[in-house]
Amino acid sequence: MTHLKVGDKAPGFSFTDHSGEEISLESYKNKKLILYFYPRDNTPGCTAEACNLRDNYEGLLAKGFAIVGVSADSEKSHLKFRTKYDLPFPLISDTDKEVLEAYGVWGTKKMAGRTYMGIYRMTFVIDEQGIIEKIYTKVKTKEHTEQILADFE
Repeated sequence: MTHLKVGDKAPGFSFTDHSGEEISLESYKNKKLILYFYPRDNTPGCTAEACNLRDNYEGLLAKGFAIVGVSADSEKSHLKFRTKYDLPFPLISDTDKEVLEAYGVWGTKKMAGRTYMGIYRMTFVIDEQGIIEKIYTKVKTKEHTEQILADFE
């Protein structure tokens, strides 16, 4: 689980998104950034979360938020996922797990009696100065936007 806490400076990142555009934490300096980490493209929970954010995207933009999703899936997988579900926000492919580890969302997980390394589903809301404002460790995939907006009304 993450070592970061509210009030910490968010770890920086710089990646090329699905369209070849360079995006970094600095790219979102004038917005609140919803940086959400999810285990895998096209799985039920991850799809529900992405679609909930998609369905509320315009409202989030109007309130000054930007959204970036991060997983260890390939850029090719992200492109298919974005296309299939018409996702309007970028997805970062962190195959080297640098950002996942910097945010403390990569670690040992257990499911069905087996232990494996994986991504913890977590969301960080980062303010305009790059400071972590809120951390969601218990994400409600079908109601994630509502979770966020309840804290930022």
